Amino acid sequence: MPVYSFEALSSTGDTRQGVIDADSAKAARAQLRAQSLVPLKVEPVSAQFDAAHKTQAGSGAGRRKRVFGATALTIWTRQLAGLVSSGLPLERALTSLSDEAEKAPERELVAMLRAEVNGGAPFAKALSQHPREFSDIFVAVIGAGEQSGNLGLVLERLADDLEEQQALKSKLIGAALYPAIVSLVAIVIVLFLVTYVVPQVAHVFASSKRALPVLTVIMIAVSDFFRSYGWLLLVALVLGAMAGRMALKNERFHEKFDAAWLNLPIIGKMSRSYNSARFASTLAMLAAAGVPILKALQAAAQTLSNRAMRTDALDALVLVREGAPLASALAQKKRFPGLLSMFARLGEQTGQLPVMLQRAAKQLSTEVQRRAMQFATILEPLLIVAMGLVVMLIVLAVLLPIIQLNQLVK
Repeated sequence: MPVYSFEALSSTGDTRQGVIDADSAKAARAQLRAQSLVPLKVEPVSAQFDAAHKTQAGSGAGRRKRVFGATALTIWTRQLAGLVSSGLPLERALTSLSDEAEKAPERELVAMLRAEVNGGAPFAKALSQHPREFSDIFVAVIGAGEQSGNLGLVLERLADDLEEQQALKSKLIGAALYPAIVSLVAIVIVLFLVTYVVPQVAHVFASSKRALPVLTVIMIAVSDFFRSYGWLLLVALVLGAMAGRMALKNERFHEKFDAAWLNLPIIGKMSRSYNSARFASTLAMLAAAGVPILKALQAAAQTLSNRAMRTDALDALVLVREGAPLASALAQKKRFPGLLSMFARLGEQTGQLPVMLQRAAKQLSTEVQRRAMQFATILEPLLIVAMGLVVMLIVLAVLLPIIQLNQLVK
């Protein structure tokens, strides 16, 4: 049955908004009048949803905004899992979430999903109609849960996985935030000193015929360079960033860049562990939901942000398709940590592959967090010391001529 969004006046003069199931817009208005409401606007949710979430791109083409952010999707999945696990039918659970949604876009999206389910479509198929909101992995897990009859349990696992993703990202961002702020403040302070303070000192001693200290001469030269060619340097940086971004659109170059990124001393190991943790977690969740191993490997490979590791995962998929054990296929790909293939082997031997893969994902996530905290702990004092040294050099460049002049006066 189609779903319509409405805006109506109550008998007290209050404006009410919501969604309603009806065969037609006329029937929807009739239902509102039967509830002592005066309909002001009644529109199909699908049409309103498409129109309300388009923004104009530079070419004039419309692009739909996402309704669910990462955090909102996690919360929504947890709420749905709780309702379904408590025994509430899926249609009633979606109705409850639609009624309780605070934002109109979310309410309309859930109403569309409910309408699809009411029409007899599987929940996974209804989700697949909105690829910007629900990833292929999300849909695949839901589909497996429906087929196995354990939708509530699968939703719980999916919510757990989404929460773990958010927690890991939050910790990584938190570890990188302070060094980033220190670096930004240091750059601003140094630029201010070089472009404003140093030129003032140069102006004061310009009339002096005595030779300035070497450090002061160097700082004045650096100041002149930034004041004269700073804008060219900025333009060069912007153009370089744009060129790099365009180069990364080339699949082959992007894969080589990602492969080189993995070879970096500290960041490379963190990237390898992070991608491996996401891969193992997704593979464990899909395998536990009953998704065939080949399809699970295909979906898990798509979660890898590093193109080189994604290629390795797809190569491992080919080996598994040819009959090789998963552990053996992963062990041949050296970019994946040996820990992952070891736990995969234990899982295959004990018949508990999802459990072992989830343990591997947890250990790899813990390692990423540990390395990130160690890196931040080491980087913070180094940045402060570096900023202090640069500021000290600039201050010395300013003070040395003054000290020299003071000595001449004496």
